[in-house]
Amino acid sequence: MSEALHAEWTKLRTLPGTGWLLLGVVAATVIISATVSAAVSCSSTAACHVDVTRLSLTGTYLGQAVVAIVAVLAVSGEYGTGMIATTLAAMPGRTTVLAAKALIALLSLGIAIVVRDAAVAIGVVLGLLYLFPILTQVVGSPGVARHLQQIGPMTAGLEIQASTGLAHLPIGPWAGLGVLAAWAAAALLAGAVVLRIRDA
Repeated sequence: MSEALHAEWTKLRTLPGTGWLLLGVVAATVIISATVSAAVSCSSTAACHVDVTRLSLTGTYLGQAVVAIVAVLAVSGEYGTGMIATTLAAMPGRTTVLAAKALIALLSLGIAIVVRDAAVAIGVVLGLLYLFPILTQVVGSPGVARHLQQIGPMTAGLEIQASTGLAHLPIGPWAGLGVLAAWAAAALLAGAVVLRIRDA
């Protein structure tokens, strides 16, 4: 497993632009979070009901999209160039390859393996992330909107940022993180099934 993990890390690290993209996502996340936090002004802490922790993590809304794109490109790029055949020849244990890729790319991995095409896989990942927040804004029923927030990977997963008003959240922080983990597990399971039954 350590050899497969080292190989996947080397491939990701040596992709052109990966380092700059990841550095850019850190910078953008910090700048956005700092800007939003600085824009909030309260006359006193008693009058201000802002969740400071959540506010200071606002940049993750953009950051997660860039990380998802890097993860999809890292996995689906091998399919685009045909290098996946070399990877599977060098590491015939497909489950080991999948596990190594999972540790490197996590959520986007299963979708990238199932879809294979980088552009489509990126669209699917971003669609899954942002579809639920958009739907909650357009549905007429507050009950349906709350349910969508409870099952959406981004809306549920980002509840882990909350530190105040937990009783009023659509889903608790740890339950929301569990929903996100379930989405990731489903993507990995789909990727594992497709990787085992389909040729590279």
